Amino acid sequence: MPMTSEIFVLGAGIVGVSVALHLQQRGRDVVLVDRNAPGEGASFGNAGLIERASVIPYAIPRDWRALLGHASNRNAAVRYDPAFLPRIAPWLLGYWRASHPDRLATIAGELLPLIEACLGEHERLVEAAGLSHLLRRDGWIEVVRSAATLDEAGRRSSEMRSGYGLVSDVLDRQALARLEPALLPAAVGGIHWRDPFTVSDPGALTKGYATLFEMRGGTIRREAVSRIAPDRAGWRIVTENASHRSGAVVVALGVHSNTLLSPLGYRVPLVGKRGYHMHFRPEGEATLRHAVLDEEIGYVMSPMAAGIRLTTGVELAAPDAPANRVQLDRAERRAREIFPLGKPVEDKPWIGLRPATPDMKPVIGPARRHPGLWLAFGHAHHGLTLGPATGRLLAELMTGETPFADPSPFDIARFL
Repeated sequence: MPMTSEIFVLGAGIVGVSVALHLQQRGRDVVLVDRNAPGEGASFGNAGLIERASVIPYAIPRDWRALLGHASNRNAAVRYDPAFLPRIAPWLLGYWRASHPDRLATIAGELLPLIEACLGEHERLVEAAGLSHLLRRDGWIEVVRSAATLDEAGRRSSEMRSGYGLVSDVLDRQALARLEPALLPAAVGGIHWRDPFTVSDPGALTKGYATLFEMRGGTIRREAVSRIAPDRAGWRIVTENASHRSGAVVVALGVHSNTLLSPLGYRVPLVGKRGYHMHFRPEGEATLRHAVLDEEIGYVMSPMAAGIRLTTGVELAAPDAPANRVQLDRAERRAREIFPLGKPVEDKPWIGLRPATPDMKPVIGPARRHPGLWLAFGHAHHGLTLGPATGRLLAELMTGETPFADPSPFDIARFL
């Protein structure tokens, strides 16, 4: 049946659910709409990191050796379909420009207030939703494969401690073995980043937040939205089942947001970075206590409710291209050098899209040309991390509160 509500939030991933909760908390009548159940898509398939320590965005490397490694298309960190690159050439050029060290430092500073708020905003929702059993507060480990790399990682961690107030420990082989006895000798040491939280089931976390929204009186509808249009009463939201009316609408559909925005004259340069994951049983009695990043190779292993989740880096290919296991297979081979992975839990890997803008910042705020149209998408690798902080910032803007962070760096005006 058609519905009328003060606000419709389109998209039930971690960002959309968080927006809905924060608006609801401020007394707004909110309906959350998605064709899928809450917590699917990129909110389901990630490494489970609430990443307080990643204050520098994932940029294109400027070191020529790293660039040659990516260009070879043979490593696990980045894989690309050569036929797809011309289609995203303007996006890649913008990404390259934004990755200049000076520009990258500026972008990191603009993102920092959201990053700094991520733990507290998740803590409040986790406590309210009764989801503490999904959260671990003991950080994650960046492993290294050589003494020289450990020295370099140690210098970088020292800079991050002094520049951003992060807490980390440099681990030699013995210290690493005390934290993770099952890691194999190929891991000669590492950095224990102690600030971040990790999640044992990211999909369940988002679903739990959505349940909290419903318990507080919110409505969730499973419908595919085909278009949105302004009308005299505010907005009309047309779905496969009905035509709803709302005073305001929030587009939080990740990589699919342009589908609804393009007919209204907005076109955000947005690329879906494809990523894969698969769960494995540990071999024998081996256990993994922390999420482990193998930065040199480009994958993460995380202890999850379903097993050890192996998560790949970035694949640049058409969103609807068939799954390609090459990158996951490369990561699996190298991960077995670090940890005794057993048999896979699933028959085939999960694949999803991380919505990324060329300047590595999300779009958060009003649409500018259409009153009552609000935006929250484009978080790339940090959707799980920044969902609740984004929800708070957008809700503050929509309700006229003083925002806790400067919203101007995230304004869609930079792309208009």
